Amino acid sequence: MAHDIAYVRKEMQAQQPAPEKEGNFVHWLRGNLFATPKDAFLTILAIIFLIWAVPPMVNWLFLDAAWTGTDRTACATLAQGGIRPDGWSGACWAFIGAKFDQILFGRYPDSELWRPILVAIVFTLLLIPMLMPKAPHKGWNAFALFIALPIVSFFLLYGGFGLRIVDTSDWGGLMVTLILSYFAIAVSLPLGIILALGRRSKMPVIRTLSIMFIEVVRGVPLITILFMASVMLPLFLPEGMTINKFLRAIVGVSLFISAYMAETIRGGLQAMPKGQFEGAASLGLGYWQTMRLIILPQAIKLVIPAIVNQFISIFKDTSLVSIIGMFDLLGIIKFNFTDSSWASPVTPITGLIFAGFVFFIFCFGMSRYSSFMERHLDTGHRH
Repeated sequence: MAHDIAYVRKEMQAQQPAPEKEGNFVHWLRGNLFATPKDAFLTILAIIFLIWAVPPMVNWLFLDAAWTGTDRTACATLAQGGIRPDGWSGACWAFIGAKFDQILFGRYPDSELWRPILVAIVFTLLLIPMLMPKAPHKGWNAFALFIALPIVSFFLLYGGFGLRIVDTSDWGGLMVTLILSYFAIAVSLPLGIILALGRRSKMPVIRTLSIMFIEVVRGVPLITILFMASVMLPLFLPEGMTINKFLRAIVGVSLFISAYMAETIRGGLQAMPKGQFEGAASLGLGYWQTMRLIILPQAIKLVIPAIVNQFISIFKDTSLVSIIGMFDLLGIIKFNFTDSSWASPVTPITGLIFAGFVFFIFCFGMSRYSSFMERHLDTGHRH
């Protein structure tokens, strides 16, 4: 008996047009900029804004800028006592060039600049392999970067053992910004993990102390902590005993960011499913083995964006040390605005643009590395 097989095609389907290549530029434009009428409107609006804003900005920053000069006359018009024609306006990069050493190192003696430069080179050589996931000998690398380098750097920068003493009051510029950020980042992450574990501890004393520290520090502005560390703390010290102001600022900033870091890490710990704890217990792992081998690696991976956000935040907040008489990158640039030999209408805005550009480079670098690490560690969701 013959059966009618209805699902078998009896006629060939008509030939379809070839699919449009996804890599085609026109396809990319349609998919990303002109997919809908609203997207097209916003894209055209953005293009109009760029045409309106970018050319004048390029002219002011680069084409009409004063690149060389020995004093304010290079950045002032004839009516202002300078050499530029009346009506001129452009960036005063000659000011940045003249103050470049101060912007980098503050009032560090010129004859001793080889010392912070040497520290910067060693720091870079140790940091690069630490940031590369496949670089070998991570343990030794971490020991050299976080233990040996701070000790050696202190004697190199401050002096001693035959080197000229350079007081921390002479440090400044980008050097202070990087040192404060380095210690705040290096201290806040491990201390934040300890505080987060302490807050989740079943021991009432440990849990209470951790909660008190986190809530008290989080409830006080960083400015207040720096002010107390600089002004109030010496009042409680024994007579004749002093603590270096720069060290007090490092401790204050590190403790402040540690409290926020603890809450970030605690968020990652709370996101861990209960099965991870039960699986570790079924393997006979103790508390610290469970945390070190199972829980913390996953919890930290979950909160990498928030951790980097804290790092970026503290890098920018180092500018607040100016209230205790220290000059970071922004502080030293603003301090040089008072130099009458470079006083001109365009000097302040040029200095602030340069400071913003330096902050952006570092913050953008941290952000991109965070994205790289998220992709590198996202092994559980790869198909």
